[in-house]
Amino acid sequence: MEPKAVLLALLLFWNMYGFFLMGRDKKLAREGRYRVSERQLWLTALFGAGIGMTAGMRVFRHKTKHTSFRVGFPVIAAIEITLLLYFLY
Repeated sequence: MEPKAVLLALLLFWNMYGFFLMGRDKKLAREGRYRVSERQLWLTALFGAGIGMTAGMRVFRHKTKHTSFRVGFPVIAAIEITLLLYFLY
């Protein structure tokens, strides 16, 4: 398999994980249960899931009142997109 295809597959998987992690945390919050730590959310975003985390934040309307998430996740996503375009072209 070509390295670019592997990179895209890994990023797709990791961003899907980030998206569903936001949904899971929202569900746990609604149920009043133990939540996903903010540290885990940030580390997931920083290690390549910024796009999925940003999408999850918007779809699930989760963490949208926190300025750090509302600004930070889209910034991480923009950096990821820039790096991805750089490495692909």
